[in-house]
Amino acid sequence: MAKIDSAYNYYLSTYGNPVQSKQDSHKKSELRNVYNSMVKANKEAPLYKIVQGSNAAEFAIDMKENARHITNVIGSITGESGDIEKTFNKKVASSSNEDIVTVDFVDDENQSGASNGFEMQVKALAKPQINTGHFLDDDGHMFKEGSYSFDLDTDSNSFEFQFNVNEGDTNDDIIHKIARLVNTAKVGVSASILHDNGRSALQLTSVKTGLTEDEEYLFKISSGTSYGEIKALGIDRISQPASNSQFTLNGHEHSSLTNNFTINNTFEVSLNSDANPNELVSISFKDNTEAIQDNLQDMIGTYNGMVAVGEKYADQKGTGTLYREITNLAYKQQEALLSIGLYIEDNGKITVDKEELEDAISNPDRQEDSFQKLNNFKDSLKAFARRTSINPMNYVNKLVVAYKNPGKSFAAPYANSAYTGMLLDGYC
Repeated sequence: MAKIDSAYNYYLSTYGNPVQSKQDSHKKSELRNVYNSMVKANKEAPLYKIVQGSNAAEFAIDMKENARHITNVIGSITGESGDIEKTFNKKVASSSNEDIVTVDFVDDENQSGASNGFEMQVKALAKPQINTGHFLDDDGHMFKEGSYSFDLDTDSNSFEFQFNVNEGDTNDDIIHKIARLVNTAKVGVSASILHDNGRSALQLTSVKTGLTEDEEYLFKISSGTSYGEIKALGIDRISQPASNSQFTLNGHEHSSLTNNFTINNTFEVSLNSDANPNELVSISFKDNTEAIQDNLQDMIGTYNGMVAVGEKYADQKGTGTLYREITNLAYKQQEALLSIGLYIEDNGKITVDKEELEDAISNPDRQEDSFQKLNNFKDSLKAFARRTSINPMNYVNKLVVAYKNPGKSFAAPYANSAYTGMLLDGYC
């Protein structure tokens, strides 16, 4: 269980609050294709164990999330047509201070009818509800041996959590046990542990932010059958109530339940800071050439991100395959990329010569050929991301236990999925 907890904690701390985009929504046919691809990839896969000390869980999570990012970015700059020429006419919104507000233009169907922009002031960010428990001595024994429970109520559901205390369990053991219960239950509340000079406290934080007019809380802890112990833990105490974001649009006051929202189905806005509530942030559009470069830079950035994952784990035996495959993808097209201002560094990452790229995509004599080269690289990168997300465990250092009987194997759709990487054998 400890290694599974470690994997969940790594995911939550690194990728736990992603900003969702329309690229994360899929048709039934697309999900069916993913499932069928998983079945095919795993049908002949051998039985294996994960080699101890390989950080396989973190490796699989990093690959999966970076592959998702590649797919989303490529989808956002190409749309349904699949051709990168779409970026030539795609508008790109710009914020005068991205530390306070970031923005994306998402109205692909109404490019010509978009407004000229607006001004914002961020008065306050939307905040989650936080319940912070009392600090207890790590080596203390507040709980006697036995069974305990408490209830967690949200606006739509009620959950009962039960746990056992064994002889000799310390306060620290119990706090970690409750944190695991909450995090694995996925009830819209995450648990973390605060430490202070030999003492620890359990902190519960809602995934959602903000409150509607008829809500008093996002979640409530009640004692169930363990009134005294839950009161001693203090997790029923709200230390930070949930609150809505407060901001102005062209001088008019507005609020939102979250810090990420859409304005007029045209702009996806993310509020990042309320440190300067009097500062006006201007939202406008970049010129055509700059917009193209930014869109392509986003795609190159996703490639470099996957290279960074490969570099991070390349020193572990068996995990250098990812680094070799992703960099070879660029090296095979090195001459073509170089001709349009994309340079491959010694570590395999790509840097962009903006002047050369601008000439390549603006010059009528070069434009068609340049976009063809970019499309070839984009298609290769997208295919690589799909392979990686379908079977990330293919790149993990593992010990093969047995091969399947050729021709008589059975479908095992989830055998090599990313989350198999969470199930690590500490004795292999």
